[in-house]
Amino acid sequence: MEPTPQVSNGDGDHERYAHYVQKDKIMASALEGTPVVALCGKVWVPGRDPKKYPVCPMCKEIYESMGAGGDKGKGGKDKK
Repeated sequence: MEPTPQVSNGDGDHERYAHYVQKDKIMASALEGTPVVALCGKVWVPGRDPKKYPVCPMCKEIYESMGAGGDKGKGGKDKK
């Protein structure tokens, strides 16, 4: 499962960034309107264009620490 940054719609510092989220969770959220959980722990229902925001530094650090191989490797970006 590849993490993908997603846009959050709440308040606070997390709102200025795109967050990494597993791709399969993004699809489920889009279809069912369910919340997603970012690598950094942010929980929200995505709804904004992630390309308009920088990647969350905490998500990026966690993602990079996972390595680039196998299921833990590359993910897409979805920003807020």
